[in-house]
Amino acid sequence: MENKLLIIGFVWPEPLSSAAGTRMMQLISCFSSEGYTITFASACAKTANAADLQSLGIEQVTIALNDSSFDEFISELQPEIVVFDRFMTEEQYGWRVAEQCPNALRILDTEDLHGLRKGREQAFKDHKPFDYSYLLNDTSKREIASIYRCDLSLIISEAELDILTQFFKVDDSLLHYLPFLLEPVSETHNTNLPKFKKREHFITIGNFLHPPNYQSVLYLKKHIWPLIRQQLPSAELHIYGAYASQKVNQLHSDTDGFLIKGYAEDVSEVMQQAKACLAPLQFGAGLKGKLIDAMQNGTPCVMSSVAAEGMFGSLDANGFISDDVDDFVNAAVALYTNKVIWKDAQNKGFQVINTRFQYSDFKSDFIQLVNDLKSILETHRQGNFTGQMLQHHSLQSTKFMSKWIEEKQKTSK
Repeated sequence: MENKLLIIGFVWPEPLSSAAGTRMMQLISCFSSEGYTITFASACAKTANAADLQSLGIEQVTIALNDSSFDEFISELQPEIVVFDRFMTEEQYGWRVAEQCPNALRILDTEDLHGLRKGREQAFKDHKPFDYSYLLNDTSKREIASIYRCDLSLIISEAELDILTQFFKVDDSLLHYLPFLLEPVSETHNTNLPKFKKREHFITIGNFLHPPNYQSVLYLKKHIWPLIRQQLPSAELHIYGAYASQKVNQLHSDTDGFLIKGYAEDVSEVMQQAKACLAPLQFGAGLKGKLIDAMQNGTPCVMSSVAAEGMFGSLDANGFISDDVDDFVNAAVALYTNKVIWKDAQNKGFQVINTRFQYSDFKSDFIQLVNDLKSILETHRQGNFTGQMLQHHSLQSTKFMSKWIEEKQKTSK
């Protein structure tokens, strides 16, 4: 029997624009290697930065929101597995999947915990330290409900796995830790990277549609970069990221060496040219793709504790972790000027990549879990009464709201 996988995307994957896009391509690769026939569907408009899925043999389907045409589409497809790439996608289409394909394994890829990101952002706006009370927001309630409605949720960070199991008391059987899935950094690759003396300037990178990235750049502009510039007057900060808006471009200053570069066609190229990466994120969640890019390309980092969360485990960071402005600045200057410190940080980054995120270390366990769940799906669901209850109530309320919207759209045409 043909193994069919349907991925319903909130957006089309953009691996060169966001960590979420990179993560999705890793999942696609994982299932493709197991012989799955993959269909990727999304209601979102496709941009020029979207990955060419068709070249990978993946069928691309544009679907509609609040439209029964999706029912016909999925009923005909009859996938064995449906992956929702964020909880919002599960909210929109989960009830339709449950109605039309009740025996399909439903997997939620959380990307990161949106409720955690939302809580940290609110604490930042309140000028207060983040505590777990900020997790009790509406986004968390929606997200946890989505986790319960699915058969399995993929969690990218150990820190977020702890929050789900310890604070929200979600059962382990519904969760699976699956971080970035990477190939090892080889000795040959390391040897061929540009050396300390060949690199110059600082770099920061991140999709500007993501609020934590804009706030990080603003923080650099106001608090960190002026102090670094005092000590290193010839250094520049190169800021890369897709979808730079006018408010981002207005931060550009040739005089201060604060340069908005925009979209990076080749992340590895610009990362290898830089001597150090700065990531002073003030809020956010998940694993930070910019740190992965930096470690793979031998670029040490100075980062906030939020940026570092879930990345290093018991290993040393590829640089320095600090939430204090003066310490952050001093660490950045030390990395930039001291070859011994820089080289040590670079080597620690290679160790992190090769120890914590190996594709081969995680793939077999994940695929085995998926196969096991497919074989015991009914029993697995019987052990998740909360999920059954939420599926019943959410399905009914979402279903009739969607049908009302659909009818309203028909009468307005």
